[in-house]
Amino acid sequence: MKTAQDFIVEIPVLKPSDRITKARQILRDDRFREVYVVDAKKGLLGYIDITDGLRVTATKSDVTVEGFVRDAPVANPADTVEQVAGMMKQFRTDSVAVVTGKKQVAGGVLLADIFPVIISKNKLHGPVSRYMTKKIVSAQPSDSIQKVYTLIMDSGFAAFPVVEKKKVVGVISRRDLISHSRARSAIAQRSSATAGDLMTRDVVSVSPAEPVSTAAELLVMRDVSLLPVVDRDQLVGVVNRHDVLSALA
Repeated sequence: MKTAQDFIVEIPVLKPSDRITKARQILRDDRFREVYVVDAKKGLLGYIDITDGLRVTATKSDVTVEGFVRDAPVANPADTVEQVAGMMKQFRTDSVAVVTGKKQVAGGVLLADIFPVIISKNKLHGPVSRYMTKKIVSAQPSDSIQKVYTLIMDSGFAAFPVVEKKKVVGVISRRDLISHSRARSAIAQRSSATAGDLMTRDVVSVSPAEPVSTAAELLVMRDVSLLPVVDRDQLVGVVNRHDVLSALA
């Protein structure tokens, strides 16, 4: 039986007094969507995520992470991957902190690492339509990055489709905004970059009638966090890893 210990990885940690710009540097790494905040004895205080890293747009800032910390899901090394996945589902996070002793952080488990194991060991029942998110937040290629930034902040979504003439032409995410200096300049209104400039154009989609297991396999094979759901060339929803976790038997 696979446990958290089998998947634990070292995740950079922050102190409450660290600046948000330091968090942003860590979160630019493709592996991490959350960073844990610890006290002087490495005891877990909570986490911040990519959205928090985007809240302060200045290149240099004295703002610290302390005001952004929220409660983090916590696992013990012996917890099963199913238990860990359940915590991620509950907290809607992409990682779980693994602690030992007096809540001291030993590392973390990433959803991207355990997701292939979860879907291979457990049966997924039903069509995509049963689990997809129907409340669609989308952008157009011509939308300014400032508008995309506002959509991310207001919706809380990590990524969403870019639609032109009712057809999906790309996907844009928090990662795109935090990773590109051009995006950060645009957020600060120092450039005219658009969603079309930064979006991922190589998009794979699923239909609402397909088995949710097919969506899960595509998420693994393409190493993406979101799939547009398209019916007769029309966007009708999106499905992500957390949606798939809801389909576990």
